[in-house]
Amino acid sequence: MANGRGRAGRGEPNFDVPEGRAAVAGDLDLRLSREDRPGGGVAKRAGGGGQDQRGRASAPAPRGNGRRASSPAPRKGKRRGSFLGRLAYAGVVLGLWGVIGLAGLVAYHASQLPPIDQLSVPKRPPNIAILASDGSLLANRGETGGRVVSIKELPPYLPRAFVAIEDRRFYGHLGVDPVGIARAIGQNLTRRGVAQGGSTLTQQLAKNLFLTPERSASRKIQEAILALWLEHKYTKDEILELYLNRVYFGAGAYGVEAAAQRYFGKPAKSVSLAEAAMLGGLVQAPSRLAPNRNLPAAQARAAQVFAAMQELGFAKPQDVKVALAQPARPASSRGGGSANYVADLVMDVLDDFVPKFDSDIVVQTTVDTTLQGVAEKALVDELNTKGGRYNVGQGALVSMRPDGAIRALIGGRDYAQSQFNRATSAKRQPGSSFKPFVYLAAVEKGATPDTVREDAPIRIGTWQPENYSHQYEGAVTLRTALALSLNTVAVRLGQEVGPKAVVQTAQRLGITSPLQANGSIALGTSEVTPLEMVGAYGAFGNGGIGVIPYVVSTVKAADGKVLYKRGEGGLGRVIDANAVGMMNAMMHETFVIGTAKKGDIAGWDLAGKTGTSQDFRDAWFIGYSGTLVTGIWLGNDDSEPTKKASGGNLPVEIWKTYMSVALKGQTPVPLPGMNRWRKAPETTASVASASPGGLLGTLIGEAPQAAAPPVAQPRPSAGTRARGPSQDDRNFLEKLFGIGE
Repeated sequence: MANGRGRAGRGEPNFDVPEGRAAVAGDLDLRLSREDRPGGGVAKRAGGGGQDQRGRASAPAPRGNGRRASSPAPRKGKRRGSFLGRLAYAGVVLGLWGVIGLAGLVAYHASQLPPIDQLSVPKRPPNIAILASDGSLLANRGETGGRVVSIKELPPYLPRAFVAIEDRRFYGHLGVDPVGIARAIGQNLTRRGVAQGGSTLTQQLAKNLFLTPERSASRKIQEAILALWLEHKYTKDEILELYLNRVYFGAGAYGVEAAAQRYFGKPAKSVSLAEAAMLGGLVQAPSRLAPNRNLPAAQARAAQVFAAMQELGFAKPQDVKVALAQPARPASSRGGGSANYVADLVMDVLDDFVPKFDSDIVVQTTVDTTLQGVAEKALVDELNTKGGRYNVGQGALVSMRPDGAIRALIGGRDYAQSQFNRATSAKRQPGSSFKPFVYLAAVEKGATPDTVREDAPIRIGTWQPENYSHQYEGAVTLRTALALSLNTVAVRLGQEVGPKAVVQTAQRLGITSPLQANGSIALGTSEVTPLEMVGAYGAFGNGGIGVIPYVVSTVKAADGKVLYKRGEGGLGRVIDANAVGMMNAMMHETFVIGTAKKGDIAGWDLAGKTGTSQDFRDAWFIGYSGTLVTGIWLGNDDSEPTKKASGGNLPVEIWKTYMSVALKGQTPVPLPGMNRWRKAPETTASVASASPGGLLGTLIGEAPQAAAPPVAQPRPSAGTRARGPSQDDRNFLEKLFGIGE
């Protein structure tokens, strides 16, 4: 009988024979049906007899008509439900394991990052903005190439261009955008629409701030973790501002300000809609899409940015239409970029004023952008026109106020071709432009402009210096000897005062290069830089105060705090006022009767000195007014001789071209002390000898400073001196040969 403890339909096995009857074989059916075989009755265990899985007999099913009752048909719905349930269960389990695995993976990669509570945005390398005296930008220096800008400074369409093309769901996601990733995959597969990447702007920022450029699954996971942290830490506008100041635009420009200056020559706040679109499209591939390298590709990419901006409502259709009709173009190159020579000089001296700084700084210089442009054009045009004829490949120009403030500085013909700053670093023989230091030493020992010395052959050991003409003029005043650059007179004066005194005089005026105290120092055989020479001449122009050339006037932090401001400086008085007047009067004659006559500018008192070195390797002219001192050097970097380029030709021409513009509109001022010693030029008879080449030789110019072999020349006697050619003859000679060295 059935056991009442079991569940309904379950019976205990019973092998008892009914009472009163003997068991016979036919009473027990021991045959195995299909359901009784292993696995056959699983689905019918609850409803029929037979054996369970353990081989036990279940309660017999009712029989009818003496036949074994068939099992009921299986219910299909119940089997299907069981399968789906098991499938759902398996899915849940797998999902849980996936979550656990992902969490472990994230935890592992997160452990490779600094602790979140210690994480901070690294400081951006500081930018050095170098400004002209009027506040306009000359150049940026530093690792980034531009200053940090606030998003509030920018026109609204500029940040929107980046959002539209790089991360259109930027303001809706939490740092990682699954929808954006899916869309990007779909678009990239079908090649429809504006191509987009899967990384959000926040992820790109995280990569730029914290990670290496490597492409790997590990780095992408870390990128996503850091993006979530950034979204938690900063607002959307703060993230966008960080991004715009850190993203790389190519050509050494990091940040939108650097890129705007680099490609369009303007600050980011001033870019047009077309330029903003070009900048927005540039970050995808800076080297390939740089407008100064591949303008068609840059403009095509900008058109894609416009399409995205218009689709998102970031730009009006009519504005887009106008911008597409007038696409952005890179700013034209400004000559050889001579302002970079100024910037290089600033960087060389900046540590002297601000040794350490960890944020952006602004350096205001003394340079005048107009004069810088005029100086560059004057130098480059002259070399382009006459450089080939004279075999002159390079040049330098320095122009400063008499107090040492540099107004223009050109370190070479083309900065893009050569960054070597010849104005500050090229040490070359100054030739006769060094003679004023010799004459000053003589004046300080009692000589005057009217002191007479013999222009006659002189020998010092085996060295016999000569004049350019190989002719000698006899007794001449110092005024005339300096104006006509007579070598023998300079050497005689050098011997009288002593080479050491000449060296000390030059050093007192600001020459810092090593000088050799020997006989040839009088002819400028020791090497100096153009900046040194112009600075030393500044003392003549300002009345005798020693000059320290300078280019930096103030240094400020980005918030306006003054870090450095130039005060009163200089070397103090280095020349007696009376001696200054005599020197100015003598060097003024260079423009009246001497080697720089064609450089004269009407209405101005000018003074200066030309110079030519051995074998015409260097050509100099340094001239000044009471307001501006300007020096020019020309030559070749390898010291190859020029084809008779001398201080009186190309340098004087460049000087006049530049100074005519620089002095225009100014009220002429007298040179300090000169009027006291001003004197009408000597008659030609007093400076011309009877030999046919005497006056002609001195008018053409001076000899290159060289250890020339001795040339036997008879010393002219007083009885053989002639009155010289008439003024008409002088005019003819000037037109025929020009006046030079």
